[in-house]
Amino acid sequence: MSPIRGRALIFWDPKRPGKKLDAIDTDQITPASDCVSESLATLDERWKAGAFRHLMPEFRARVKAGETFLIAGDRFAIGSSREMSPAGLKGIAEEAGLEMVVVCGAGMGDIFRRNALNLGLHFIQSAEAVEDARDKDELEFDPATRTLRNLSQGKTYAPIPLSAKEEEIRQGGGIFTLGRREFRAGVKPMKVDFADTVAARSMTSTEQIIWAHRVDRSAEVTPGATVQVFADLLPASDGTAPFAIHTFHQIAGAGEVKPLRAAIANDHFVFTGKESDEKQTSISREFAEKHGIRAPHYAPPGTGIFHFYFPEQGLITPGGLYPGADSHSRAYGAYGAVGIGVGSTTLGFGWATGTIYFTIAKQRRVVFAGRLQPWVSGKDIVLKLLHGWGAKQSLGMSVEFVDRNLELPIPYRNTIANMMAEGEATNGIFAQDEVTEAWYRERGFALPYPRVTPGEAARYEIDEELDLSSVVPMIAKPFSPGNAFPADEVAKERITFDKALIGSCTNGGYDDLLQAALVLRAARLKGIERIAGGAEFVIFPGSGTVKRLIERPDPRLGGESIASVFRGAGGEIRQSWCGPCFGQGPDSLTKGQRAITSFNRNWQNRMGVGGEGYLASPPVVAASALAGYMAPPSELGVEWDPVAFGV
Repeated sequence: MSPIRGRALIFWDPKRPGKKLDAIDTDQITPASDCVSESLATLDERWKAGAFRHLMPEFRARVKAGETFLIAGDRFAIGSSREMSPAGLKGIAEEAGLEMVVVCGAGMGDIFRRNALNLGLHFIQSAEAVEDARDKDELEFDPATRTLRNLSQGKTYAPIPLSAKEEEIRQGGGIFTLGRREFRAGVKPMKVDFADTVAARSMTSTEQIIWAHRVDRSAEVTPGATVQVFADLLPASDGTAPFAIHTFHQIAGAGEVKPLRAAIANDHFVFTGKESDEKQTSISREFAEKHGIRAPHYAPPGTGIFHFYFPEQGLITPGGLYPGADSHSRAYGAYGAVGIGVGSTTLGFGWATGTIYFTIAKQRRVVFAGRLQPWVSGKDIVLKLLHGWGAKQSLGMSVEFVDRNLELPIPYRNTIANMMAEGEATNGIFAQDEVTEAWYRERGFALPYPRVTPGEAARYEIDEELDLSSVVPMIAKPFSPGNAFPADEVAKERITFDKALIGSCTNGGYDDLLQAALVLRAARLKGIERIAGGAEFVIFPGSGTVKRLIERPDPRLGGESIASVFRGAGGEIRQSWCGPCFGQGPDSLTKGQRAITSFNRNWQNRMGVGGEGYLASPPVVAASALAGYMAPPSELGVEWDPVAFGV
């Protein structure tokens, strides 16, 4: 392999002169409006056109001019599973007959990193190389050794090494080549065996589930090792499925071979009214029809957001391993499972082989002690946690959550595990306990695996405790979920907004919406009946089932339905989908607009180009809608009653 030469293209931080820009997320690399594929034949056209559309509009031209070494700060490419980002970057260089090399700090988005390896996009993590780089520096990358040289400064840098398996994938031609080889060798029958008591004693819940799902039973489950594991389900959205389908065809052919353990939910580009989005959705629909993928494994538009819908259908169970082509697949950790976000190529490989390759992260534990305070829910807890973690967030670790006093119902756990995507954790998991088992028992779902709990001698790199008694209702300001403050303090600022939005995969369950409706009804009894200030108040249920259920009378609302309470306050009920959360559809933000939402991500341009998103729990969003400014329910004079308002 010949050395690759090019010039530096640096993303400088406008707020810190002389510093490279940290935390460039995948929404900035490939804006949502460009994550579209109108056909399998033209997958990456929009991805290339949209690369850094808003952050650096001249990016494509500069790459074509020879600036092929992308230099960014720490935590590069955090965020979503959109493989459009590395594929688009690689494609821009290749159309000019060049090769791109990404150079960033020690941190890198875990999904982007796997995607880059799969696709053969070169990257090197070296804080020293980033610190030294200057505009137009001449650089050289040796693909054989992954060594970087800054020719202009006469310096050489060694990268953070890959695992042995990652290096094999890289040098072996990427995921397509590896997939064809493994597919030709024959698909391995799925076998899951959990560790005995002695072996389990030294492993976390995540490690035990990975251990049980190993293909090679001799493989060691240690941080940094890459192991091949069986997957219980491999779900995608209409946004990520086309590239997964392409990958599946590249590995298994486009014939009659059926994808293994595939599931697809149409939840991202489905209610926009755009012809291009309909073409993208049709790719998933035709694939499902061809291979007989039916409900509940195939979800038509409006059926539900996939990481909310699939657990609701009983397809996610404790002890299972679920790689999903969406970063918020981490939500499955609420149910005692390992849920991880992966890219489309990993998913397509999984559909062909029934397995994926997974690099084990270091382990971290968070013990929730104490008792919940008035109006506090899962959203407040996770915002408090992310605020405490600071700029470095979870450091990419797997997080074991321990609900010591069984204070957190499944909806709260769903919110916390889901937002480990924003916490930059590989996954977060609440081990199966009485709360988990009661949830499955109420729904009549069988549990196929033995109960998995963290071993007494399990080792954690970081062990911390969060006293729930210290958590109050929170509001996260732009442009980070960790930029969170007590809601009563924010209320003093009288921050107004254009939209109040409740729902999404993070807070779109029946109990989430009930909590908001209870606040609205309690305020009505005090004479506060309608939303204030002319703001829009819109609700997005997590699934079609929830949308139907909220139309039924609920005794906790005096026989009213949740939907009627929302409508009575001026709210509108929409379809179940992801659009406004990532800036799509008529409810997304436009330039200069501000919204308070129960969504999970408020990065720059996330909810719409030029808009500002604030994050809070459903009760806080509901209270804010009535107050006309961002505030907790106590601002309305509604007094907390645990019987009336507790979940």
